[in-house]
Amino acid sequence: MGTLLLRLEGPMQSWGTTSRFDQRDTGKEPSKSGVIGLLAAALGYDREDWKNVEPLTQLIMGVRHDRPGILKRDYQTAGCAAPKEIIRANGTLSDEGVVSERFYLSDACFLVGLEGSDSGLLERAHDALRNPEWPLALGRKSYVPSEPVWLPDGLRKDENLKEALMKYPWITRGNAPHQLLFSFESTDFSGRMVMDQPLSNFIERRFGARFVVSEWLPFSQEVAHVTS
Repeated sequence: MGTLLLRLEGPMQSWGTTSRFDQRDTGKEPSKSGVIGLLAAALGYDREDWKNVEPLTQLIMGVRHDRPGILKRDYQTAGCAAPKEIIRANGTLSDEGVVSERFYLSDACFLVGLEGSDSGLLERAHDALRNPEWPLALGRKSYVPSEPVWLPDGLRKDENLKEALMKYPWITRGNAPHQLLFSFESTDFSGRMVMDQPLSNFIERRFGARFVVSEWLPFSQEVAHVTS
């Protein structure tokens, strides 16, 4: 059993799981669907490619909240200034403006771990993060990482998910706290339920339930800051 670690750090991140139409939410931590989508982009998998994406969805995910970030709201409008017209989904023109609220995390930094028994899959994903086929984003295309997602020593072949997340050095600026918030995917249906487990390709966009347990755990002050 091994673990692949990713650094998700940027000025803006958004990991929505319940968004509908013009209201776009974000969770307080990366969603599994979002992280799998990021890996698929790095590997060059097409949005219709379920055969190659499905093995990624079977990985068990955990998150270490090195810097939780601040919840912010992005207020957007389209076609609200007369005499502007916008095109509806059915192709007709409308002079009614559209207002959209899009929430995001500002200045957040997460260490994400993906655990699995297929070492070849983890190795391919790790290599792809170093030289991604397509651009990587933190939940939305315009939200680009400020630090590399790829970590030189991010492939932990002999460490399980919890061990890898707890042992890995502090990845953000400042002094590490005495404890950090960790979120682990549960296999016994305990914890809170989130609807971010991919059940189809990213064209069909079908998602199922996943259970996550969050807990504060001690973090060693002797762990050094990791460099880029």
